[in-house]
Amino acid sequence: MTIADDQLDTAPVRVADPARTAEPGQPSTPDGGNAPPGGQLKLVLVLGALIALGPLSIDMYLPALPKIAADLMTTESTIQLTLSGTVLGLGLGQLLVGPLSDAIGRRIPLITGTLVHVVASLLCLFAPTVELLTAARVLQGLGASTGMVLALAMVRDLYTDRAAATLLSRLILVMGVSPVLAPTLGSALLSWTQWRGVFVALAVLGAVIAVAAVVALPETLPSSRRVPLRFKETVRTYGGLLTDRTFIGLILVAGLAMAGLFAFVSGGSFVFQHQYGLDQGQFGLMFGASAVWLIAATQLNARLMRRYEPHQVLVAASVAASVAGAALFAAAATGAGGMFGVAVLVWAVLFFAGLILPNAPAVALNAHGETAGTAASLLGAVQFGVGAAISPLVGVLGNNALAMGTVMFGGLTLAAAVLVLVARPWRVVPVGDGVVAVAVH
Repeated sequence: MTIADDQLDTAPVRVADPARTAEPGQPSTPDGGNAPPGGQLKLVLVLGALIALGPLSIDMYLPALPKIAADLMTTESTIQLTLSGTVLGLGLGQLLVGPLSDAIGRRIPLITGTLVHVVASLLCLFAPTVELLTAARVLQGLGASTGMVLALAMVRDLYTDRAAATLLSRLILVMGVSPVLAPTLGSALLSWTQWRGVFVALAVLGAVIAVAAVVALPETLPSSRRVPLRFKETVRTYGGLLTDRTFIGLILVAGLAMAGLFAFVSGGSFVFQHQYGLDQGQFGLMFGASAVWLIAATQLNARLMRRYEPHQVLVAASVAASVAGAALFAAAATGAGGMFGVAVLVWAVLFFAGLILPNAPAVALNAHGETAGTAASLLGAVQFGVGAAISPLVGVLGNNALAMGTVMFGGLTLAAAVLVLVARPWRVVPVGDGVVAVAVH
């Protein structure tokens, strides 16, 4: 169907049931009541811990990668596959758990997945070869995926629009800071234990989080809003999401931004330890310093939501991230500024990525409240799948600053291009009563 440039296709797309829609910035519970502040704080703490489990599982062992490669008698590029395996597990798990949670609720899949993570961590502890370690890491990612996707779905169960973007800013703060702080925690552990001790810590952490979820986490999806788990229906739901141009564009933007972050995470230990000569402790501190910029960005984003729409911040941050990525690539290629020059520009990229990561999911999920679990699972799968596919390029290209800068620059520039040419989120225009319309040009 052809529509004139100034014409609006007003066919409504449900965003939230009017009965469930609270005042701007105010959370609403599934039955339409307002969540008390104490309940919101408890929810944020538990969901934040569940979200952190995935990034911590990915990154706590990063300072030990060279040592693990030596102990298991394998190459650096091969040992990096254990990192990609976890990210792959995170992506695959989210495709499965989203539709399941839309059918049976959020709590049971969430708790079960966390316990699977505990078992997988113990398998990593005893893995004698890199192949078995990689397999256990995939299972570890599968278990951790439940927290990462269902936290987003639970937010969408309770919040919409700016309120959702504000809460997602706090949760994405955890998601963004965790992979950067994780090597610092790993370095502290490695100062008094071997690399296998990191997996003991992850198993204990997973068990504690599972108990917290059992005790403190409410069910946010009432039975009246559940969708029966049928293969054809699931395929149809995914098909509908895959035909939503804006949704697909936004999840690709989120995935490419995450790929830029993972390029730093996967390559940083080799760049800063081998190329620039930092030891494990110094490397952990350097990664910890990087977290400051993600924290600043996500906290700034919560304030920006008081004045701007999420898509406005998303567009500005994407362009700025691409420019910062170009400067990083140039510094790495020319050696200008040495290690400090590269680090400062990495921090700039992380800052703008910290503005992209909460807003892309918030805008993407806004029009899919009735299938939030499935939508969040596809978003998470693409986000981590793209990260898993792209970040190993750092190792392929040489595990140096130029390789890392190339992948970060490429990912963020492509993200900006997809946002402008494919997603075009400014086309989504509110029309009231809990619906939106898409302006087709």
